[in-house]
Formats: sequence, structure tokens, C-alpha cells
Amino acid sequence: MALPQSVAVSKRLLIVEDDEATASYLCKGLSEEGYAVERARTGREALFLATDGGFDLVVLDRMLPELDGLSVLKALRAANVATPVLILSALGTLDDRVIGLRAGGDDYLVKPFGFAELVARIDALLRRQPAIEAETTLGCADLEMDLLARKVARAGRVIELQPREFKLLEYLLRHKDRIVTRTMLLDGVWQHRFDPGTNVIDVHVSRLRQKIDHGFEPPLIHTVRGVGYRLSTVP
Repeated sequence: MALPQSVAVSKRLLIVEDDEATASYLCKGLSEEGYAVERARTGREALFLATDGGFDLVVLDRMLPELDGLSVLKALRAANVATPVLILSALGTLDDRVIGLRAGGDDYLVKPFGFAELVARIDALLRRQPAIEAETTLGCADLEMDLLARKVARAGRVIELQPREFKLLEYLLRHKDRIVTRTMLLDGVWQHRFDPGTNVIDVHVSRLRQKIDHGFEPPLIHTVRGVGYRLSTVP
């Protein structure tokens, strides 16, 4: 199958759909069209991924668990996330479509839909976007993270991190100088995959602090007592 010009270099799509059959159909079909596809099942998961994941386009259902699609869309636009969003919803009245577009949607396609039309609309939205160089590095003071090479160094010294430690540090760097609560870390790094009553987060932060701060000045990972943590050059 010939790939559309717009996906000659694989474009990353986030499919936000809680219905298993629909999601499977979308992910399979769009992958076969040459897109790199990732799926979110809930509005909360979609908001986290769309904010931090570097996607080229989001296909967003409106009726979602935890956080509805319009709330996700409004939150993304309030956070200045300009990723194009194609709303794909069974809510198809004129008012529904107008509300979706005014909330920040770039296009609106009603279910049931033709797959060829969906691909054409995605391709059209991607063609509108200027080429933007993706963020490949994060840093704070003399701490540097290379997202492509998956390497971390401080003051030029390479620091070996486990995959979960890397993800935790990435999250802290993306929220640099802001307080990050344990709930935020539970949602953003672990996706609620363990009992929030355990001390897993504190243990991982302690291990990360040993690697990132031990032997370096100034310390970068700070505990905000009773709240969470902050990565910053100042306490």
C-alpha cells in the first residue's frame, strides 16, 4: 500500500477511544496507513499523553470515562497545546459540532464514519501544520536529558537510570520549578498501576535523588512536605 505523503516520515497519532472494538479498528487501520499510533482509554490518560507525548494529531472521542472529551480539549488549549484535534463522536447534531469546534477542535467527524474520509481529514489537518522541530532534550542547571539517546548526564558525568527512574525524571523536568504532587506522579508516571497507599513513589524519588544530587551542587530534587516534590535550582 502506498503511504500518503504526509506520513512518509511516520506521524504520531493519539487515538482517544474507550470502546474496544472501535479503538482496535482505528489503531489497526491507521497503523496500516503508515501512522505511528498510540491509544488512550480515558480522558485523564489522554490529557497526560497529549500534553507530554509529542503527538502530531489527536483523534478524540467526546464520551469518555474520568474526563469527557470536551474537557480534555479545553484543558489542552488552556495549556497552549496546539496539536490539531479531530473530534470523532456519535454526538452529531449541528449544535454538537459547533460546540466541539468552538472548544478548540480543528475538525469534527460523526460516527458512523467512512475510514477513507477519516484518513483524508487526518491528512488534510497534518498538511496545515508547519514543520516544528520536536523537543529532544530537557534540562535544569547542569542536568541534561537526551530523549532520543535515552541518556542523562550532570556536569558532563553520565548517570545510569532504570527505565522507571528515567520516566520519573522526565516528568519532573517537564514540570521544572513546579510542585508535583504524589497524585500527579501516580497518574503521570505509573498510570495508577499500584496501590496509592504504598511508598513506591517515595522510594523511587529517593533513589533518583541519590543518583542526580549526590556529589553535585546545588541539589535539584526537593521535598515539599505534605505535598510532593519540586525539581528546581532553589529549595
